[in-house]
Amino acid sequence: MLAAVRSLLRLRSGCIPRCAPGAPPETSRRPVASLRPRGLPQYSSGGAPGGSEPQGSGRVHRVPAEHKPSQFDKKILLWTGRFKAMEEIPPRIPPEMIDAARNKARVKACYIMIGLTIIACFAVIASAKRAAERHESLTSWNLAKKAKWREEAALAAQAKAK
Repeated sequence: MLAAVRSLLRLRSGCIPRCAPGAPPETSRRPVASLRPRGLPQYSSGGAPGGSEPQGSGRVHRVPAEHKPSQFDKKILLWTGRFKAMEEIPPRIPPEMIDAARNKARVKACYIMIGLTIIACFAVIASAKRAAERHESLTSWNLAKKAKWREEAALAAQAKAK
């Protein structure tokens, strides 16, 4: 057990042990070439598949403003303050602008819901205080309802007996 723990503690980044847990780990370490599974494509930071384009070309492939906003997207863009009027919105906009506007609208909607929840809590507290002043409670309502059911059951039993 101690030998296995000792061998795990001696592991360095980029090396894996090839020996049994009891054997000396220094004699049988080999460097790891790549931890990437074989058969998957590698992509460079330029965005093109590795090896398909020379590195020195300097071309960056970006998606131009190819997103045509829907009416809902246009309303979101107006509500978040990206544009002042519907006429100002171009026919094609970058997808990043739509994503940013949607995120901002999502945050605004969450703040509105938080505010409405707090207002509803205060309304419930106020109505509960008014009900307490009138000596109304769930217990009294429940007792009155059960008494009514008992009366109805007694009347039904009398009608059945006749």
